Amino acid sequence: MKIIIINGPNLNLLGKREPEVYGNQTFEDYFESLKSKFPQIELHYFQSNIEGDLITKIQEVGFSYDGIVLNAGAYTHTSIGIGDAIKAITTPVVEVHISNTFSRESFRHQSYISPNSKGIIIGFGLKSYDLGLQSFL
Repeated sequence: MKIIIINGPNLNLLGKREPEVYGNQTFEDYFESLKSKFPQIELHYFQSNIEGDLITKIQEVGFSYDGIVLNAGAYTHTSIGIGDAIKAITTPVVEVHISNTFSRESFRHQSYISPNSKGIIIGFGLKSYDLGLQSFL
Protein backbone atom coordinates (compact mmCIF):
# COMPACT_ATOMS: atom_id res chain seq x y z
CA MET A 1 0.00 0.00 0.00
CA LYS A 2 1.36 3.40 -1.04
CA ILE A 3 0.15 6.52 0.78
CA ILE A 4 1.38 10.10 0.80
CA ILE A 5 0.88 12.73 3.46
CA ILE A 6 0.63 16.19 1.91
CA ASN A 7 0.92 19.25 4.15
CA GLY A 8 0.15 22.80 3.13
CA PRO A 9 1.29 26.23 4.24
CA ASN A 10 3.01 26.86 7.57
CA LEU A 11 3.01 23.20 8.55
CA ASN A 12 6.77 23.25 7.98
CA LEU A 13 6.85 25.30 11.20
CA LEU A 14 5.41 22.56 13.42
CA GLY A 15 7.43 22.37 16.62
CA LYS A 16 7.96 26.15 16.54
CA ARG A 17 4.58 27.58 15.50
CA GLU A 18 2.02 28.17 18.24
CA PRO A 19 3.05 25.19 20.39
CA GLU A 20 -0.08 25.62 22.54
CA VAL A 21 -2.14 24.71 19.44
CA TYR A 22 0.23 22.55 17.39
CA GLY A 23 2.58 21.02 19.97
CA ASN A 24 6.37 20.96 20.18
CA GLN A 25 7.19 18.14 17.75
CA THR A 26 8.39 18.74 14.20
CA PHE A 27 6.45 16.97 11.51
CA GLU A 28 9.62 15.32 10.26
CA ASP A 29 10.13 13.66 13.65
CA TYR A 30 6.48 12.62 13.79
CA PHE A 31 6.68 11.26 10.24
CA GLU A 32 9.53 8.95 11.29
CA SER A 33 7.34 7.57 14.09
CA LEU A 34 4.49 7.00 11.59
CA LYS A 35 6.82 5.03 9.31
CA SER A 36 7.76 2.83 12.26
CA LYS A 37 4.15 2.39 13.35
CA PHE A 38 2.90 1.52 9.85
CA PRO A 39 5.63 -0.67 8.29
CA GLN A 40 3.05 -2.21 5.94
CA ILE A 41 2.57 1.17 4.23
CA GLU A 42 5.01 2.65 1.74
CA LEU A 43 4.71 6.12 3.25
CA HIS A 44 5.73 9.35 1.50
CA TYR A 45 5.64 12.99 2.61
CA PHE A 46 5.39 16.30 0.78
CA GLN A 47 5.01 19.83 2.15
CA SER A 48 4.70 23.15 0.36
CA ASN A 49 3.62 26.67 1.18
CA ILE A 50 2.68 27.16 -2.48
CA GLU A 51 -0.85 26.31 -3.65
CA GLY A 52 0.21 25.35 -7.18
CA ASP A 53 2.84 22.92 -5.86
CA LEU A 54 0.18 21.18 -3.77
CA ILE A 55 -2.12 20.87 -6.78
CA THR A 56 0.73 19.53 -8.92
CA LYS A 57 1.60 16.91 -6.29
CA ILE A 58 -2.05 15.84 -5.92
CA GLN A 59 -2.28 15.40 -9.69
CA GLU A 60 1.08 13.57 -9.80
CA VAL A 61 0.09 10.91 -7.25
CA GLY A 62 -3.68 10.99 -7.72
CA PHE A 63 -3.91 8.05 -10.11
CA SER A 64 -1.18 5.77 -8.77
CA TYR A 65 -1.21 5.96 -4.96
CA ASP A 66 -3.64 4.10 -2.70
CA GLY A 67 -4.36 7.13 -0.54
CA ILE A 68 -3.61 10.74 0.27
CA VAL A 69 -3.75 12.19 3.77
CA LEU A 70 -4.08 15.92 3.18
CA ASN A 71 -3.73 18.82 5.57
CA ALA A 72 -4.06 21.77 3.21
CA GLY A 73 -3.70 24.23 6.10
CA ALA A 74 -5.30 27.59 5.39
CA TYR A 75 -5.82 26.60 1.73
CA THR A 76 -8.56 24.31 3.02
CA HIS A 77 -10.74 27.38 3.43
CA THR A 78 -9.73 29.28 0.29
CA SER A 79 -8.58 26.98 -2.51
CA ILE A 80 -11.17 25.99 -5.05
CA GLY A 81 -8.21 24.75 -7.12
CA ILE A 82 -7.16 22.16 -4.53
CA GLY A 83 -10.77 21.06 -4.15
CA ASP A 84 -11.04 20.67 -7.93
CA ALA A 85 -7.76 18.70 -8.05
CA ILE A 86 -9.11 16.24 -5.49
CA LYS A 87 -12.34 15.89 -7.45
CA ALA A 88 -10.35 15.16 -10.63
CA ILE A 89 -8.27 12.25 -9.29
CA THR A 90 -9.13 8.65 -8.46
CA THR A 91 -6.97 8.24 -5.33
CA PRO A 92 -9.07 8.69 -2.17
CA VAL A 93 -8.20 11.65 0.06
CA VAL A 94 -8.66 11.98 3.81
CA GLU A 95 -8.69 15.58 5.00
CA VAL A 96 -6.95 16.08 8.34
CA HIS A 97 -6.43 19.00 10.67
CA ILE A 98 -4.36 19.15 13.83
CA SER A 99 -6.63 21.66 15.57
CA ASN A 100 -10.40 21.62 15.78
CA THR A 101 -11.14 24.09 13.01
CA PHE A 102 -14.71 24.50 14.29
CA SER A 103 -13.45 25.89 17.59
CA ARG A 104 -11.50 28.59 15.75
CA GLU A 105 -12.44 31.59 13.59
CA SER A 106 -15.65 31.21 11.59
CA PHE A 107 -13.83 31.39 8.22
CA ARG A 108 -12.15 28.10 9.17
CA HIS A 109 -15.54 26.35 9.28
CA GLN A 110 -15.66 26.25 5.44
CA SER A 111 -13.68 23.58 3.54
CA TYR A 112 -13.23 23.26 -0.21
CA ILE A 113 -11.53 19.90 0.47
CA SER A 114 -14.31 18.12 2.41
CA PRO A 115 -16.90 17.68 -0.38
CA ASN A 116 -14.46 15.60 -2.41
CA SER A 117 -12.79 13.72 0.45
CA LYS A 118 -13.31 10.17 1.67
CA GLY A 119 -13.51 11.55 5.22
CA ILE A 120 -12.40 14.27 7.61
CA ILE A 121 -10.41 14.01 10.84
CA ILE A 122 -9.99 17.15 12.91
CA GLY A 123 -8.83 18.18 16.33
CA PHE A 124 -6.73 15.24 17.51
CA GLY A 125 -3.35 16.93 17.24
CA LEU A 126 -0.73 15.05 15.25
CA LYS A 127 -2.72 11.88 16.00
CA SER A 128 -5.08 13.09 13.24
CA TYR A 129 -2.52 11.81 10.71
CA ASP A 130 -2.34 8.45 12.46
CA LEU A 131 -6.13 8.17 12.27
CA GLY A 132 -6.06 9.19 8.63
CA LEU A 133 -3.60 6.42 7.81
CA GLN A 134 -5.65 3.88 9.78
CA SER A 135 -8.68 4.72 7.65
CA PHE A 136 -6.92 3.20 4.63
CA LEU A 137 -6.14 -0.11 6.37
